[in-house]
Amino acid sequence: MILALLAGGYYFYTGSRQLKPEDLYKLDTVTQGDVEQAVSANGTINPVTLVSVGTQVSGRVSKLYVDFNDKVEKGQVLLELDDALFAAQIAQSRGAVRNAEASVELAKANETRIRSLFEQEYVSRQELDQSVQALKSAQAVLESARAQLQRDKTNLSYSVIRSPVSGIVIDRQIDVGQTVAASFQTPTLIKIAQDLSKMQIDTSFAEADIGNIKEGQLAKFSVDAFPNLNFEGVVKQIRLNPVTTSNVVSYNVVISVDNPQQILLPGMTAYVSIVFAKHDNVMLVPNAALRYKPKLDNGADSFKPAANDANQGQGKSRRKKTAETSATGGWGQGKVYILKDGNPQLREVKVGITDGKLTEIVSDILKSGDQVIVGNAQADGQASGTAMRAPRMF
Repeated sequence: MILALLAGGYYFYTGSRQLKPEDLYKLDTVTQGDVEQAVSANGTINPVTLVSVGTQVSGRVSKLYVDFNDKVEKGQVLLELDDALFAAQIAQSRGAVRNAEASVELAKANETRIRSLFEQEYVSRQELDQSVQALKSAQAVLESARAQLQRDKTNLSYSVIRSPVSGIVIDRQIDVGQTVAASFQTPTLIKIAQDLSKMQIDTSFAEADIGNIKEGQLAKFSVDAFPNLNFEGVVKQIRLNPVTTSNVVSYNVVISVDNPQQILLPGMTAYVSIVFAKHDNVMLVPNAALRYKPKLDNGADSFKPAANDANQGQGKSRRKKTAETSATGGWGQGKVYILKDGNPQLREVKVGITDGKLTEIVSDILKSGDQVIVGNAQADGQASGTAMRAPRMF
């Protein structure tokens, strides 16, 4: 009697704990809706025109008239360098000019006197030629001195740094008293953004995605500073200069952005998404359903449907294809499984574009509302796809 009770309890326990076929799998629904496919990348927001103001001469900063975020006009004085050395050079050059002018006057007088004596045949032709050459040499020295004076005046004017454009100061790299040296490379003193109401995003897209991007396409992006706002821009330029990093080729894509409220600041990170394909009112399945592959009881990864399956396809071999859509938006091949008579049954479908979560499909055997398998269910920590085993009674 005890053995009979234990056996009855065992069969009652195993019968009550036996999972139904529907409980062994995770199911999801085929839906009808809109889907769009996009490529994404991160970029940096920059002004359209950013002018780096430098200096052509060396010197110590004596006066500074602008600071960060100041609005400046074209030609406005930004800073001044100490001009003591330039003033001394100008004084020296002026002295050289006066000395050269005096030499020219003396050479002219000598040339006039020698020419008069030559006409009276008191001097030789050689002496006349020497006086003419001395005059020309003095005139050349005068021109050189005047050029040096003009050069020194120009250097003096370069000691006053003016804004080349109208805009906003976004960077200042010098202070009063700092010495700047202009040698082989012009140092950057101030950076001016010409117009912050017009910005651009510099992004890098991989070569696998660049074929889907065209100039004039709409680009959507967001920034961390305003997580609840969505912004839009337009693809302005696809630069043909490839960049190779770790054997990955990418291209710089410039996106034009309007910033009338000037809430987008230079240097912000933009998360850009460019939509290149959109289909309305199509049948959609979760991507997990296209990735799902059931396992047999022996643990094999492959699965062969029943011989009477409508999609057996006359025994033709099925080529392995990804569930994701090709970049051209054409039809690809995909596989989904439905639950039929307690077992997964294979259905081959044509797949279109995808948004990363849902994929467009074309199938006569599936319709909106059907249940597809997206995974194996977990029961009390046991592996999916098998019924939970009862504990040993003895």
